[in-house]
Amino acid sequence: MRDFGDYGGRYVPETLIPALDELERAWEEAQADDAFHAELHALATTYVGRPSPLTLIERFAPGKKIYLKREDLNHTGAHKINNAVGQAVLAKRLGKQRIVAETGAGQHGVATATVCARFGFECVVYMGVEDMRRQRPNVERMRLLGAEVRSVDFGTKTLKEATSEAIRDWITNVETTHYLIGSCVGPAPYPELVAELQSVIGREAREQFLAAADALPEAVVACVGGGSNAIGLFRGFVDDVGVRLVGVEAAGAASLASGRVGVLHGARSSILADEDGQVADAHSISAGLDYPGVGPEHAFLRDTGRAEYRTATDEDAIAAFADLARTEGIIPALEPAHALARARDLDAELILVGLSGRGDKDLAEVLDRLDPANA
Repeated sequence: MRDFGDYGGRYVPETLIPALDELERAWEEAQADDAFHAELHALATTYVGRPSPLTLIERFAPGKKIYLKREDLNHTGAHKINNAVGQAVLAKRLGKQRIVAETGAGQHGVATATVCARFGFECVVYMGVEDMRRQRPNVERMRLLGAEVRSVDFGTKTLKEATSEAIRDWITNVETTHYLIGSCVGPAPYPELVAELQSVIGREAREQFLAAADALPEAVVACVGGGSNAIGLFRGFVDDVGVRLVGVEAAGAASLASGRVGVLHGARSSILADEDGQVADAHSISAGLDYPGVGPEHAFLRDTGRAEYRTATDEDAIAAFADLARTEGIIPALEPAHALARARDLDAELILVGLSGRGDKDLAEVLDRLDPANA
């Protein structure tokens, strides 16, 4: 397991320690098992659709060479399926038959419902009612796939509360249930486990970029909410000291840019909190970035100076969303639209951007905010 310095750890009830120990042992055994890797590779290539391609976009930012890592072309339309498939295989090895998950933008919920249908697991997904309103198509997909979507109607009614409810469910049903967490957050071993399952993005992208550009990128840019797509992409380049790693948070949910050290959902990281340590509300037009915490590895990369973190506003993201559609014929999710907004004003020319998902889920929200004259 990687060392995240002062971050990470396990801040959970005693009830969960045996389950986390069991999961950690299963993960370590799986990592050493060729059969696990063979099954994962087969699913990645024949079910998920890997490798995802690299696309050069030439009209979006004239004067720059920006390549997109196209996770939007995966089965289910986002990077979340990489992690969901891997954890489903682990759950099968653990003998679990019931899966619980949290979701914000709905993409992790859809990925979880998808793998549960594929493996025959019972599936319960917790989702805040505000996110259910914003992401109605994904709610319908989850239900069609056989998942029970349980609404969460307190607090901000978004991802933070959905995660809390999923953890409560897991504590109550820990003997029969695996918690398929969707990002590189939570108690150990989840941050490392999720990051490693998502690192296929960075490994592929590095090889593809060298083949396409005959060089490494000057900068690798990805949006950061909990941080799984970013850490998956960054891991392909973290040892290349000449490559800048740039994470982009929503301005209203910038736990790295304006947060403080604290504990949220079982791990120590950088979180949005007041002077008394009470977790503050986050805001973003993007349900997937609307979270007041971040994975501990990102806090570690920030503190060590290996990665830099910037912010983008709702308006920045909407503009990039619309511009990519009109100049390149690609409709991005609102989450990576934040990364696109900062990539085009970055002081670099050769850039790789993680396009973590497609934007059909966000059309209603964006069209409601666009200037009618330009919509």
